[in-house]
Amino acid sequence: MEAERIPELIAQIALADPRVRREDKIERRAQALMWAGILAEVPYDFAVHAAHQHYATSTWPILPAEIATRWQAVVRDRMNRHTGTFEPTAHPELDPDDITGYQAALRAERHAVVMGEQPPNELKAITAGPAADVERRMAELGTYLPPHVRDALKTYRPVAAEREQNIRAGLPDPLAVACPVDTCRARPGRPCTRPSRGHTARRLAQPHPSRTDRATAKETAA
Repeated sequence: MEAERIPELIAQIALADPRVRREDKIERRAQALMWAGILAEVPYDFAVHAAHQHYATSTWPILPAEIATRWQAVVRDRMNRHTGTFEPTAHPELDPDDITGYQAALRAERHAVVMGEQPPNELKAITAGPAADVERRMAELGTYLPPHVRDALKTYRPVAAEREQNIRAGLPDPLAVACPVDTCRARPGRPCTRPSRGHTARRLAQPHPSRTDRATAKETAA
């Protein structure tokens, strides 16, 4: 915040709490200098907002350190969520060999994030996508096996191999949900069945269509 705006800030706060403003001219000048040093990095609008938040819950006079602490918490949160990854394609005007230009652009980008002029470039925005979704669904299957081990064992675990194949292909995994068919009600991870003679259940090679529909709806909502 520019030092010239400190008296304006104190006057704004004094409308809610006259105790903040010094009456003596010499003390008022010293107060402005002190606040200017403490709030040098804090935007004026944020300082006013911080005062609003303070007096919404407290009857104690606000201190400049409280405003600065609130601002530091906001900056820390933004930068913790910002990966700091710089995308050269976002700056086609820069020469690839212009190291100084790239450094200046990187500093400008970080300053824009700190000031709230652009949102943080969060990790989830980078990792989100089909590959991340596949890994999430594979993790839901349970025990992890390296790809080469899964391929070697697929003959001995056909059900699991088919589920993994569906996930890799971006298809729904019916066995991830319970079967809604009244005569089946297979639990997640178990194949569908149908009644047969002798009060036994016969395993089906393919899940019931309604179970596939349910799995599709689940993945769509995810």
